[in-house]
Amino acid sequence: MQRGRAAGAQPGSAGQDRAGPDPGDRILTIPNAISVARLLGVPVFLWLVLGVRTQAGDWWALGLLAASGLSDWLDGKIARAMNQQSRLGQMLDPAADRLYIVATVIGLAVRAIIPWWLVALLAARELLLAGTLLVLRRHGWGPLQVSFAGKTATLCLLYAFPLLLLGAHNSSYAELARVAGWAFVIWGSALYWCAAVLYIEQARRLLTAGLAGPAADTADDGRTSRTPLS
Repeated sequence: MQRGRAAGAQPGSAGQDRAGPDPGDRILTIPNAISVARLLGVPVFLWLVLGVRTQAGDWWALGLLAASGLSDWLDGKIARAMNQQSRLGQMLDPAADRLYIVATVIGLAVRAIIPWWLVALLAARELLLAGTLLVLRRHGWGPLQVSFAGKTATLCLLYAFPLLLLGAHNSSYAELARVAGWAFVIWGSALYWCAAVLYIEQARRLLTAGLAGPAADTADDGRTSRTPLS
């Protein structure tokens, strides 16, 4: 059983693994360049929110978040259209999403726009998934594909925090922005944790199948055909 390309593998409903196409080891691709540009925008966003702290700065920060969301959609479209999927891209894309969420919640918490317990709730989820990923790596598997629930949760949160930032100003739309922002926070946080539970369950099934694999995959000469991830 090949385990070297676990980023595209998911356990099936019957307990069997379904391996997707090998994304390859390409680095210099257009989608990867877009993802790197998104990552470089994170410290700029923090400077606008925490360093500038003006209404104009907040609008620039909102524009940066909007550009990040658009580029997130764009790099996926380009990767599929130009067949430029890569393992690096599979790591950079969710990493950029998470960094923007972390940067936003920290910035809003420091400015007392959101409570610190929300920061702890989202951070606990990330730590749990990081631990799950370490276990997968220890057993020779790479990261699993991001689920639809996870993508939807990220989208909800990326909508929520700009609205809460708008709601922090004295304006005619501030109250509406706060209400809509907290609605997205509630739904996004719930989906965020649901996606984490699904990810952990998927990892558990994958590891269970992998531990049972040596007996089934042992060749006639007594050697197994599994190739651990280096």
